[in-house]
Amino acid sequence: MEQLLRDGLTTLGLSTDGVPALMRYAELLIEKNRVMNLTAITEPADIAALHFLDSAALLTLTDLRGKSVVDVGTGAGFPGMPLRILEPSIRLTLLDSLNKRIDFLKEVCGDLGLADVDCVHARAEEFAAHRRESFDIVTSRAVANLQMLTELCLPLVKVGGTFLSMKSVDSDAELEAAKKAISTLGGQVSEVKDYVIPGTDVRHRLIFIKKIKESPKKYPRPFAKIKKNPL
Repeated sequence: MEQLLRDGLTTLGLSTDGVPALMRYAELLIEKNRVMNLTAITEPADIAALHFLDSAALLTLTDLRGKSVVDVGTGAGFPGMPLRILEPSIRLTLLDSLNKRIDFLKEVCGDLGLADVDCVHARAEEFAAHRRESFDIVTSRAVANLQMLTELCLPLVKVGGTFLSMKSVDSDAELEAAKKAISTLGGQVSEVKDYVIPGTDVRHRLIFIKKIKESPKKYPRPFAKIKKNPL
């Protein structure tokens, strides 16, 4: 696993300084996953590629240095934690609606000495009530359909900031269906970049949604309404 990480990060043009911390993170994840369902990906090599290197690829696709980043629906910490380990200047908030996931991430941060990472137990629509338009970057990986996800994420982005949505390369129809929501919430698709995870033939997609104007104050709505009647 260690060599796979080192090779993958080198292929991406990234420093390998964070490899020991990633290795420790993997140990904690595998250990906790025995008693709590955090991830279906449990083989060390798969964790390295499909979690860590997939997350790390974002650092080659956009400049996150010194940025305030909130990872919405972070789950076991992806992509947020690998990003912060590999780029320590990121000011990171990890957000999830399940408290046991947040407790796990607090344990990881404590173990790795990441005292400045904010681990928050809240639903995105509730979090937006007091942190709206306060982040340079919002990330989210495979949390929900983009049409719904846009309403949860874009209100958190500062005007001039970006919502980075990690999706599959088969997301053309999903992106098309989300265009009304993106526009309504003050966003605009600025780029779509496909990438290959190093050491694999897995292709993923990063959708860049630029925040060009403030989101109307009535959004995000309660999740039940978002789900029942997407924008």
